[in-house]
Amino acid sequence: MEKLDIKNADIILGKAIDKAVEREVSVNIAIVDYAGHLLSFKRMDGALLGAIDIAIRKAKTAALFQKPSHILGDKSQPGGPLYQIEHSNGGLITFAGGLPIIDDNGNVIAAIGVSGSTIENDLSVANAGVE
Repeated sequence: MEKLDIKNADIILGKAIDKAVEREVSVNIAIVDYAGHLLSFKRMDGALLGAIDIAIRKAKTAALFQKPSHILGDKSQPGGPLYQIEHSNGGLITFAGGLPIIDDNGNVIAAIGVSGSTIENDLSVANAGVE
């Protein structure tokens, strides 16, 4: 399994920031390693303070479960098979904006989390970072 180094984490952050600027939104962007530990973080000017923790938790959710955070959200609704999963692992976020970062061999090596705008904008910014 490859590891994401800080140089590449900064490249991912840069692409995400470019997309946020293009969409005219201010967001918080977190990059975590495959185990959910913070590697890099940026809070854009004017981004909501309350969304800092949400961005980190979206990234952590995507890393630990190796899938987009919103996929868990679909399954964690009342009556769903993962109901209340967001209370595990010190707190997760199960709506859009967290994406795994996958290496060329299909391994999750890191994840990105974006928060501070609509979930559509957060997901678009996260996607730009991953691409």
